[in-house]
Amino acid sequence: MKKLSISLTALAASLAASAAFAGDKVVFGTNWLAQGGHGGFYQALADGTYEKYGLEVEIRQGGPQVNNRPMLIAGKLDFLMAGNLLLSFDNVRNGIPTTVVAAIFQKDPQALIAHEGVYESWEDLTTAPEILLSKDGQFSYWKWMVEDFGFRDEQVRPYGYNLAQFLSDEKMVQQAYATAEPLYAAAEGADVATYLMADHGWNTYATTIETRQQMIDENPDVVQRFVEASIEGWYTFLYGDHTAGYEAIIAANPELTTEKLDAEMAQMAKLGIIDSGDALELGIGAMTDARIAAFYETAVNSGILEEGDLDLSKVADTSFVNKRHGIEIKTAAEGN
Repeated sequence: MKKLSISLTALAASLAASAAFAGDKVVFGTNWLAQGGHGGFYQALADGTYEKYGLEVEIRQGGPQVNNRPMLIAGKLDFLMAGNLLLSFDNVRNGIPTTVVAAIFQKDPQALIAHEGVYESWEDLTTAPEILLSKDGQFSYWKWMVEDFGFRDEQVRPYGYNLAQFLSDEKMVQQAYATAEPLYAAAEGADVATYLMADHGWNTYATTIETRQQMIDENPDVVQRFVEASIEGWYTFLYGDHTAGYEAIIAANPELTTEKLDAEMAQMAKLGIIDSGDALELGIGAMTDARIAAFYETAVNSGILEEGDLDLSKVADTSFVNKRHGIEIKTAAEGN
């Protein structure tokens, strides 16, 4: 009888321990195939940071045939890696109850690229005979470029999402994601000048984390833990041992290599995409209501949005960030 009592006690202790370590299940959708720009999330997954925060996280990649945005609204995802704030504005304008809870990129990597030495400055690009742009670009940042800098609609040509036209014409200018196309063009032997729109007034956050307002209302602790664990993942990926993160990214997207990831991350650091601006003081993930309002004003003044067509207070909840969380990882790394 004593043995049975001991066995039952041990079993109860074992079950209690299992329950203590059982994580809240979270599904996180990205906006494209795994890459360096997703690194902190894969780092937090691979090195056990999410687990440390009591989370069992599944990352679902986006890609050419995958649109994860409606999956968040439908409840198939708990969190979404979004792009810049325009789609978040659009959700609020259309009464879709999603909310931004962190902004990983202080600068949108959207850029124009040109052949090195052909144009002397951003303003000089207004003289380019042709600029390759996607439809999305024409209805968003291009309006800002026309309004603020005098770019002309007659310069626009359709962008086919390959570098062939750009590489074959020295005067050609095209849209680019600053951590992708410039590197691809360089690999083809082209000397490329990259003009980051964020450095000229395109003041949106990018690679934001969105969730449903319902998640914030019902499970704020899960939101806080996911945000904090992701931020730690990013600090480790940028300043610590990112081996686990690299391995996880390459496993998810075998077209990548360590060398390609190194090049992407060097470009991000060079352009100040993540750890810059408010993040230097408030921590990675930082965002402010003032900055969101400033980008809304940019969008309105450019004719992208109409004044008063959305409630800005519903776009983001800044209570989960701006706490300097994770900065000690960077400080410790820089002290070594």
